[in-house]
Amino acid sequence: MTAFDALKVKPFRQFVTARFFLIFSVQMQNLMLSWMVYDITKDPLSLGLIGIAEIIPFLSVVLFAGNMADKFSRKKMVFWASLLITSSSVFLYYLSANQSSFAPAFLLTCYYTVVVLIGFGRGFFGPASQAMVPNLVPADVFANATTWNTTAFHIASIIGPAVGGLLFGFGGAYVGMPVIIILQAISLLLYFTLNYTQVYGQSSNEPIFKRLSGGIKFVFSNQVIINSLSLDLFAVLFGGATALLPVFAAEVYHCGAQGLGMLRSAPAAGAVLMAVVLMWKPPGKGAGKILLASVAMFGVCMIVFALSKNFYLSLAVLALSGAVDNVSVVIRQTLVQMNTPDEMRGRVASVNSVFISLSNEIGSFESGLAAKIFGLIPSVIYGGLATIGVVGVTAKIAPKLREMDM
Repeated sequence: MTAFDALKVKPFRQFVTARFFLIFSVQMQNLMLSWMVYDITKDPLSLGLIGIAEIIPFLSVVLFAGNMADKFSRKKMVFWASLLITSSSVFLYYLSANQSSFAPAFLLTCYYTVVVLIGFGRGFFGPASQAMVPNLVPADVFANATTWNTTAFHIASIIGPAVGGLLFGFGGAYVGMPVIIILQAISLLLYFTLNYTQVYGQSSNEPIFKRLSGGIKFVFSNQVIINSLSLDLFAVLFGGATALLPVFAAEVYHCGAQGLGMLRSAPAAGAVLMAVVLMWKPPGKGAGKILLASVAMFGVCMIVFALSKNFYLSLAVLALSGAVDNVSVVIRQTLVQMNTPDEMRGRVASVNSVFISLSNEIGSFESGLAAKIFGLIPSVIYGGLATIGVVGVTAKIAPKLREMDM
């Protein structure tokens, strides 16, 4: 077995490429949106509200989307969800091309509307795309495929904010948005032409809410899965500081949109470096302890980042946080997918997506609110300490997770 086994499978290679271009473009767009929102409001809470604007539509559809992914074509769901995200980008391009014609309050409303559209798109895209991966590769290389899938995400997360920051810094959204739309069009074409064979479960006349509850019950009945997802939920909910990076860029480092792009890219850069290690030496014996240690180190990184006043030290700490976070991502995703029957993967993936989005988007709101109440630096320090506390509690109450091997 080699580090490139999953990429030798053409459908998986095409799937990863399509996902890469979509994530790349969305990361560019997220950076531009966060900077434009903060430029209007000068309020860190407005950055937290971006997360709320995305999570509400996401949560309203994601569980139903998971059920659809088990009954209908996942490939078509991914395509139409990607098309909705692309449509939101076209709308944002129109706004950027005519921004001098609109009042700031109207522009701010439209920016949040774009985020809402992306939230709906993500709600359908996430469960369907997660459920597709196991059918694209042989079972014996699935862990390798998971590593490549997360690596593609992190590479896109490096390049996206960096390129977005440069294009926005030198030419504004009017220059960056056409690039975003082109990348998303390429992704749409790749998804549309993907050769994907779906395995459907037996036809069922069960009421939809009973089917939805089946996925939820499956997750909550598996102690290792629910404990690992809960660990990530609370750790990132309290410890994440990504939403506040525009404030750090503007008020701590005074580095502008270009520096913000570097700050946003640093965690993903560390994640990619760690992915190279994981490709050659995936987590095996003692994976549970590795998972707990990596999440605890993430909390330590957030504390050091908050205390740092040096831009380059902060970049290094953010890179380390991305590296240890990637370890936990690979362990969790492999664990969830390999312990889920194919006919339930859509529903289980939707539950997994709820946990991930609650930690990210609600975490963004929590970060913005905490920064407004306690101040920028103290809020990040408290969040890092809370993350370490979550790890300690989990290690105590979840012995099966702590002793897990892969």
